[in-house]
Amino acid sequence: MRRKSGMIFIRIFIALMFIMTCTCAFGKNETIKLSYANFPSAPTFPCVQMERWKNEVEMRTKGRIAVDTFPGGTLLDAKNMMDGVIAGQADIGCLCMAYQPGRFMTTNATSLPIGIPNAKVGSLVLWDFFKKYQPEAFAQVKVLTMFTTAPANIMSKKPIRNLEDIKGLDLRASGGAAQILKAWGANQVGMPMSATPEALQKGVVQGLFSSLEVMKDYEFAELCRFVTMTDTVIYPFSVVMNLQRWNSLPKDVQEVFDTLAAEQAEWTGTYMDNHVKESIAWSKEKYQVESIRLDEKEKANWERMLQPIIDQWIVEAKEKGLPAEAILSDLKSLVRKYSK
Repeated sequence: MRRKSGMIFIRIFIALMFIMTCTCAFGKNETIKLSYANFPSAPTFPCVQMERWKNEVEMRTKGRIAVDTFPGGTLLDAKNMMDGVIAGQADIGCLCMAYQPGRFMTTNATSLPIGIPNAKVGSLVLWDFFKKYQPEAFAQVKVLTMFTTAPANIMSKKPIRNLEDIKGLDLRASGGAAQILKAWGANQVGMPMSATPEALQKGVVQGLFSSLEVMKDYEFAELCRFVTMTDTVIYPFSVVMNLQRWNSLPKDVQEVFDTLAAEQAEWTGTYMDNHVKESIAWSKEKYQVESIRLDEKEKANWERMLQPIIDQWIVEAKEKGLPAEAILSDLKSLVRKYSK
């Protein structure tokens, strides 16, 4: 009787082990779905890079990861992106750090007028800089990549050829660009990029200060027939992931994400620079937009007026306990490195 009971126990044990093995195997092969929120519209470069990242992840994980993307603020808007990801409202989110200058003070140093020439250089500089300083602002998330816009330029209804032309002009801008416009004597008007076409049509603003891909993406070229090339300031972006969700991923999937980080930064910067060139060419061909280049003397005057912005950032950074001079020195060194 004991022998019979023992055999029954062994059979039950083997059956349970078989079920557990099958369950584990199924779980290992089960597709992991992730949500990715973004705030601008689908055709814009932050969403183009999002779709590229999604495709690369799904391909490199052989379908084990499936990413559902939500452009246009349909899941989280720009203001709530970071906190929404921390809270788990989205697994992944793309945010513009310049929209919250106090929260991301360290990484926003890249948006100071320090001579970043293009988006590729800016993106590589930002990623290296982040890895070195690991700002506390990102302690609650996993940072998947970072990138920047191309430098900002002035798009306007009337030509701006000198500082007299820009004085008192109402121009749309956000983040650190507002300080720059103020230094030049313009009036900064804050609003979402999506609201800017209507504001231009109604005369609420006479132009905007941003990277030039929007001339095509938002068709600003139809209303702004003049572009003044200042090549002044970039906007830094970050792609972050909910920390608990990150920790739940298999190690080999985490390795895929980590391998993509620097590659995605460089790809996005290169795409952005090429898209800006395409947008300028399109604007000139379709709407005969005029590009205005400041002469050396005028350009020097414009740049000299921006030094107080850097000086003020140094004061505020020191008040927060940040090594301000070291940060600026490291950034300028990285700009030189990647500009070669």
